[in-house]
Amino acid sequence: MEFDNRTEQRTSFSEDLQEPSQFRVILLNDDFTTKDFVVAVLVAVFHKNGSDAQSIMEDVHKKGRGIVGAYTYDIAATRCLQVHEAARQNGYPLRCVMEKL
Repeated sequence: MEFDNRTEQRTSFSEDLQEPSQFRVILLNDDFTTKDFVVAVLVAVFHKNGSDAQSIMEDVHKKGRGIVGAYTYDIAATRCLQVHEAARQNGYPLRCVMEKL
C-alpha cells in the first residue's frame, strides 16, 4: 500500500506596498550665517558637489530659502538635525526645515 504524503498548500496574501513619503529639505536664510558655511554644510551633510552647493546657497541668500533635495522622513530628519548641530557648534543660527511632498 502506498500513501501520498504530499500536501498542497497555497498561501494567498495581498500587501499594499507603498513608496515611503518624501520630504523636501529646505535651508532658510538668516543675516548671520556666512555663505561659505552654507556651502560647507551642503557639501558635508548633503554630499552636494561644489557647483550645486554654490547654486543652492545663492537661492538661500537671494530667495530666502533653498531646496536641498527630497528624502524619506528618517533621512530628512537626520540631515536637518546634522545641519542644526553643525550650525550651533559654529555659532550660526542656520535653520533647516522639512516639507512633506
